[in-house]
Amino acid sequence: MTTVADRTQLPDVPALTPRRRGTPAKVVVARVVVGVLLVGYAVVSLYPFLWMVSAAFKTQQEIVMGGGNLVPAEPTLSTLVDTWSRLHFFDYFLNSVKVTGLTTLGVVVVYSAASYAFAVLRFPGRQAFFRLFLVLLFVPGVVTLLPIVLLENQLGILGTHLGLILPFVNGTAPLSILLLTNAFQSVPGELRDAARVDGAGELRIFARVYVPLARPAIITIALLTAIPTWNEYLLSRVSLNDPSTFTLPIALQQLQSSNVVQYNQLMAGALIVVIPVIILFLATQRYFVNGLVGAVKG
Repeated sequence: MTTVADRTQLPDVPALTPRRRGTPAKVVVARVVVGVLLVGYAVVSLYPFLWMVSAAFKTQQEIVMGGGNLVPAEPTLSTLVDTWSRLHFFDYFLNSVKVTGLTTLGVVVVYSAASYAFAVLRFPGRQAFFRLFLVLLFVPGVVTLLPIVLLENQLGILGTHLGLILPFVNGTAPLSILLLTNAFQSVPGELRDAARVDGAGELRIFARVYVPLARPAIITIALLTAIPTWNEYLLSRVSLNDPSTFTLPIALQQLQSSNVVQYNQLMAGALIVVIPVIILFLATQRYFVNGLVGAVKG
């Protein structure tokens, strides 16, 4: 026997679906404003660099008469060639490569070994020395300029490339030791114990175990050393007097010392200075980011 309830069919009720709510207007407006500001900031930041690149391919007359045009009317390589050869920028380039290369090599070798000692070895005064290096992070480099010049004058190395390399290596000690010590401390101690069981000495453990694992941090330190050294001006200007020892930043300053500034030559020289730095950063940026992240985690 069927009941009324059995004969009555309830209508199908559609499943309730959550209503898709659109992005609030305030959020959209905020994103648009932020995007416009970022684009504007990028344009303002990139314009001087783009103008420098453009001016390096212009004549002096076009720069003076053309104002801020970014596209050269008649692009020419003569200014770059003339700056590179006749103005001896090739010699200055080699001097910068020499100073930067030896400084970076010294920093990597010396402070990798020192950081390994701070991170792994146990010796009296280890924490005190490490804290001292951290304190030196807050000492402005310009404060040490006069003592460095006086000391180098007594040692007889003032005005030489060695007189630049030694202060540059010393000046990077605090940051280098901080980042590399954190990187070495992040290496599992079991790897060192296993290498020691296999008969490896301390030097071999350092070179075969710790250095490969800390490679991003080491490349980061190399980059943080090479770029400031390549661009350094103050100590070089104070100590170098012989034109044959000039580095690229000093050579750029010499282009501005005449009564009439040749802007095309000046911008060509600036482009010669900037290009190696850009290439170096693009080639190592992946390691640079990983090295900084690892240092922060450590």
